[in-house]
Amino acid sequence: MKNTWYILMILATTLVIPFSSQAQNRTLDVGVRLQKTFGMYSENGLSAQYTDQSLMKEKLYFGLSYFSSLMGSALASNAIRQHNLLLSTALAWRPAKTIRPFVRLNTGFFIARYEPGLFDALPNKSLLLSTDFGIAFQTKCPLSITPTLGYNLITGDGVSGPGTLFPVFLQTTVSWNIYQR
Repeated sequence: MKNTWYILMILATTLVIPFSSQAQNRTLDVGVRLQKTFGMYSENGLSAQYTDQSLMKEKLYFGLSYFSSLMGSALASNAIRQHNLLLSTALAWRPAKTIRPFVRLNTGFFIARYEPGLFDALPNKSLLLSTDFGIAFQTKCPLSITPTLGYNLITGDGVSGPGTLFPVFLQTTVSWNIYQR
């Protein structure tokens, strides 16, 4: 787990460092991710995404998200504590417009924390692979609101994978452009 955090820190650093000295426009959006899985929990957390003029004229985005039921359904309840860490790549259309449709591919890691000893035989970890599509609404200020509909391609049934990893989710990210150059 310690090595995973080192890798994530290196990746997060590379998202902030400019890819090209020739680029004129670089943006880094950071915000709050709110996610609801159909038939399961609400999970909330943080999200960041980066683009650069050299990345298909700001049509290609790279992102990092962490969200957990601890900041959703498990907040002040006995819901299962689960954590998600995603790396994403998105392709957007109409990057200079107010309404920006996009499609995104996500990969990452999922872990559920069951009660100690009681459910040790159940699987609680899984790789994540999902896709989602949505529309980014860019306001006149640096605020962006991005609702999406997504599908987890890897799910679980409690025997071959975590039973709390369901396929269909709705997600909204509210982000602020903290870096633009």
